[in-house]
Amino acid sequence: MDPQPGDESSTCGGAEPFIAHVRLSEADEFVIHDLRDHLQHVARLAAEFGQVFGSADWAHVAGLWHDLGKYSKEFQRRIKSVSGYDPDAHLEGPVGRVDHSTAGAVHAVGQFGVHGRILAYLIAGHHAGLPDWHSGETGGAALNARLGDKSHLERALSQPIPQAILAQTKPASPPVGKSDGFALWVRMLFSCLVDADFLDTETFMDEDKASQRVGYPAVEELLRRFNSHMNENFSGAAPTQVNRIRAEVLRQCREKANDAPGMFSLTVPTGGGKTLSSLAFALEHAVALERAEHHSKLSVKKRRVIYVIPYTSIIEQTANIFRAIFPDAVVEHHSNLDPDKETVKSRLATENWDAPIIVTTNVQFFESLFAARTSRCRKLHNIVNSVVVLDEAQLLPPEFLQPILTVMNLLAQHYGVTFVLSTATQPALNSRSGFGWTFKGLDGVREIVRDPDSLYRDLERVTVELPEDLHQTKSWDEIAERMQAHESVLTVVNSRADARELHHRLPKGSVHLSALMCGEHRSRVIVDIKRRLSTGEVVRVVSTQLVEAGVDVDFPVVYRALAGLDSIAQAAGRCNREGNLERGEVFVFVPPKPAPPGHLRRAAETTVSLLFESHENPLRRELFQSYFEQLYWKAPSLDKQGIEGLLKPDGQGDDQLKVQFRTAAQRFQLIDESGYRSVIVRYGDSPALIGRLKKGGPERWLMRKLQRYTVSLPEYQFKKLLGNGDVREEYPDMYAQTSDALYHPELGVLVGDTNLDPNALVG
Repeated sequence: MDPQPGDESSTCGGAEPFIAHVRLSEADEFVIHDLRDHLQHVARLAAEFGQVFGSADWAHVAGLWHDLGKYSKEFQRRIKSVSGYDPDAHLEGPVGRVDHSTAGAVHAVGQFGVHGRILAYLIAGHHAGLPDWHSGETGGAALNARLGDKSHLERALSQPIPQAILAQTKPASPPVGKSDGFALWVRMLFSCLVDADFLDTETFMDEDKASQRVGYPAVEELLRRFNSHMNENFSGAAPTQVNRIRAEVLRQCREKANDAPGMFSLTVPTGGGKTLSSLAFALEHAVALERAEHHSKLSVKKRRVIYVIPYTSIIEQTANIFRAIFPDAVVEHHSNLDPDKETVKSRLATENWDAPIIVTTNVQFFESLFAARTSRCRKLHNIVNSVVVLDEAQLLPPEFLQPILTVMNLLAQHYGVTFVLSTATQPALNSRSGFGWTFKGLDGVREIVRDPDSLYRDLERVTVELPEDLHQTKSWDEIAERMQAHESVLTVVNSRADARELHHRLPKGSVHLSALMCGEHRSRVIVDIKRRLSTGEVVRVVSTQLVEAGVDVDFPVVYRALAGLDSIAQAAGRCNREGNLERGEVFVFVPPKPAPPGHLRRAAETTVSLLFESHENPLRRELFQSYFEQLYWKAPSLDKQGIEGLLKPDGQGDDQLKVQFRTAAQRFQLIDESGYRSVIVRYGDSPALIGRLKKGGPERWLMRKLQRYTVSLPEYQFKKLLGNGDVREEYPDMYAQTSDALYHPELGVLVGDTNLDPNALVG
């Protein structure tokens, strides 16, 4: 007699085990991954991940039920046929894709009612990504539609599923309330489930790959190495004013690291040593909390440091600084990663951030926190109990500011995350309200530096000269003439078109920097700029704002086109950075055309309103509070896509826990690339790589390398180049330059027209 539903057998019809996965051994024999083993192992691992934020019971049940649908005859027949384990399995009927995730979702709701929907989101989405509750932008993939189809569960229950799998106690009530925090909590649970599922499957399918996921040094060891590095490299630094201030900032960061976790700001002028000092705080803070667990609500150690940087153009510089200290502990995760710097372990760690030091971008970090895809969400549980340093925090985009600040507060309050807002121009992110409006900012931010005002006075290394009339423009010819009066000078402008216009008027040998140059090109140019500055050669540079956020250059003279006050301050940070001159000179001018519409223009207009008829230092620290308050007030919305509304599980009774996860993820795009197309340009080694793409198609290592040679162009411009035959499709949806004349060795892509849509030319 065949086993009945609920029997403890793990066999299919009493003859052989139900299959989760199949692989071939080295001896060319089939090896079966027992389904019951897989469910129990995933449940244990997911519970281990969930334990660190008090949700082991939810994660455990999700793991047990995530693959219930694999018990169906249809799935077993399909896996046997597709794997070749039973080549005759297809004779029983057609073999097609089998939905194996809906069964567990339906079972969860049947067992636990409305609260079962929590598990249903996780289980239904563990391959395709978190679903929306109701159809709209995602159509039939919506969860409520899938829960209406009971057939998948019925087919699974017709098989002998062990009672230990089916019968589970309802988990405790959600530890995070049914309001702002619900969607993030569900996403954290989802992360636990999908990472556990990936890891257990990987252990069975590829033991060699799984074995590479071990061996990172502990945080205590990283702190020891950091201290040794600082002693060896900076103990004998020249006793200049700048170096004395950097040493004092470092000391105060170490001292403040003993405070309880939460929100911190590190307000230090550009050139004050924020990068290494913030890393010192992060490492000391993590170790201090391990030694004094009573500070931590979760009583578990801080497991990693995550350094979040606004632009890929500077992320490699920071990662290289860290890698010089910790060669075996730093993982970069961003789009422009050079595969020559990757190891097997670092590639694996980018999948789930299971490394002690992560260097990533604003886009990767925050979009992951609002993501629906498994690949993006998998890492989230490893953010719990981390120290997150937000470098250049003023660059958080205003149009997404409210959901970003909400999720930061939740991470600090419920997941043991410590944030450090590191910048020379601290944004106004504290909560406030007025007549009929409320701004929900960050809660309880503590400043690390005891007296930022005196620090700013002591590190004042430049004189900023404003135009007498902030509405009177200067021509590019006038700016070019003034630049030529200096042998070393940097001018920062507001658009790619402006950079071209000005560079065209400068003498031969002048340097151009913009995002119309591929990443590899820009990196080489920046290296050459630093070399020429160090040897005293003539170097005149015109750049878009990409040079401002963290690019380590030191010019005696800087010109800045009128822009936001924070941008002017960042440009000033490239002037007399090391304090080798008594005073550097920064000149602000009004360019022939205003900044592009949108955020950049609002920022420039806010600057004009603040500085109108002012003759004081425009970079005095107290101005920035007013500047950011006005800037955020002028923004059309601090949640322009309605993200918070999509993620609120409002309702009562059967109307509860209805969240639009997928729609929110699709709308939360910090950089709107919908109107852009990427083109692989012919620069450096790229022609050979393009040839490899044409011959063998995309491979991971190849796509990583090609990313260094791509330029993003507005759609209308791309279509023009495609129509002219200047670019062509080398592989489906991958386009490369064909015309040698399209890419200039100094200017990058020659768009052929400087009078372009300004929105398309920023950067």
